[in-house]
Amino acid sequence: MAKFVNTRKAVSELEDIIRNARENLYLVSPYLKLSKDFRDLLDYRNSKNKVTTVIFGKHELKPDELNFLQSLRFIVLYYHEDLHAKCYANDDKMIITSLNLYEFSMANNKEMGVLIDRNDPADAQTFADAMAEVDFIMSTSGRYEFTAEKINGSERVREQSAHQKAAVKPAAAPKKQAATGYCIRTGVEIPFNIEKPFCYEAYKSWSKFENGDYPEKYCHFSGEPSDGETCFNKPILKKNWKKAQEEHGVK
Repeated sequence: MAKFVNTRKAVSELEDIIRNARENLYLVSPYLKLSKDFRDLLDYRNSKNKVTTVIFGKHELKPDELNFLQSLRFIVLYYHEDLHAKCYANDDKMIITSLNLYEFSMANNKEMGVLIDRNDPADAQTFADAMAEVDFIMSTSGRYEFTAEKINGSERVREQSAHQKAAVKPAAAPKKQAATGYCIRTGVEIPFNIEKPFCYEAYKSWSKFENGDYPEKYCHFSGEPSDGETCFNKPILKKNWKKAQEEHGVK
């Protein structure tokens, strides 16, 4: 069953969640300011070509934080201006806590939270419900883009969320951070991975029968309607396959 964690235990469990993450890692925190230890963990995960999804909500990225995140090819950033939740999860465990992914909070604040284990029958439904909410927050967030510009000889970070694009003049295309794909059942944005073409909620529904040839609605590569021509075994429309090979090296 769910376990209480204090500040020290929450930080320790969060480190383990990142270190032991297999395919999925979700970091949901309004504030981002990573300690060296957490940067090293994310850098190591990135070196293994594992996607990390980060959802945050405060425009306080400093140049060094910006440069670090831009250097990680397999980090996918989402921004939601109303985000206040703090949740950190991999495929097996999750912490819901007051702790921000912020170095000062971890070192100075008094925090608490709960640790949820998906493999514990008493926690399984709670884990599923919480992941469904993470998926919903992600689907209502904007992909985050940022650039750096020089002002009076100093560098200032200029930030722009997907929701703000319509109101400003488009900036030059930022450095690509990670490949974007689409859930073949719902069409929402997810990390591109032909072996995992579903968002969490859609996967839960599909996994009840695990029919790899069941017709789905969208192309994992382009997000366009597929009219049943995609499925788990063939998540990319035939007409998009060559371009997907060129852009993402799929085989």
